[in-house]
Amino acid sequence: MSFGPGDPTVPTVAVVGAGRATPEQEQAAHRVGAGLAGAGITVVTGGLGGVMAAASHGARRAGGRTVGILPGSDRRAANPDVEVALPTGLGEARNLLVIRAADVVIAVGGEYGTLSELALALKAGIPVIGLDTWQLHRDGRRDKGIEVATSPEDAVTRACHHLRLRPETPGDTPGDTPGDTPGDTPGDTPGDTPGDTPGDTPGDTPTDATSAPPPR
Repeated sequence: MSFGPGDPTVPTVAVVGAGRATPEQEQAAHRVGAGLAGAGITVVTGGLGGVMAAASHGARRAGGRTVGILPGSDRRAANPDVEVALPTGLGEARNLLVIRAADVVIAVGGEYGTLSELALALKAGIPVIGLDTWQLHRDGRRDKGIEVATSPEDAVTRACHHLRLRPETPGDTPGDTPGDTPGDTPGDTPGDTPGDTPGDTPGDTPTDATSAPPPR
């Protein structure tokens, strides 16, 4: 599915996590941001460093859009990969705005601020996907409100499932239908052999389009 400029139906996913993250968490957030952008999803974060900066950087490198909802009043505090910076002056209370701006929340690592965002999302009925983050227990049993992802790509796939989108397959050419065989010519049937003439049966050799010489 593709979305045009200014399309109000473009889905948003909030990527939340610590402002001071481990290198592994930052790498994971970068891959999450890139995967979301590849699926045409706008990435929303708290706009600062750590997981927020890594997810924003991944999304922008993949050609996606990023929004940062800042705790302070100075939009210049946003990390350089935030395309739209929204200063709030609300401090930690801005966590609620980050969550309510999202259709799905993905948490990567995180401290107590992230925990508050997870609780706000679950309270609002927004799907939450966790990657190396908090797990909740109630009465000695694990609360299953947070979906556990096994990798950044799994987190993106789960988010796309909630949004009824198909995640982009690594190697897709921009403009291809997600999941096309890399190298397909736009307009070809996915899986055609590169070089097939439109209208050929997929898998034909490139010489099929040339008429065979008449029999002698």
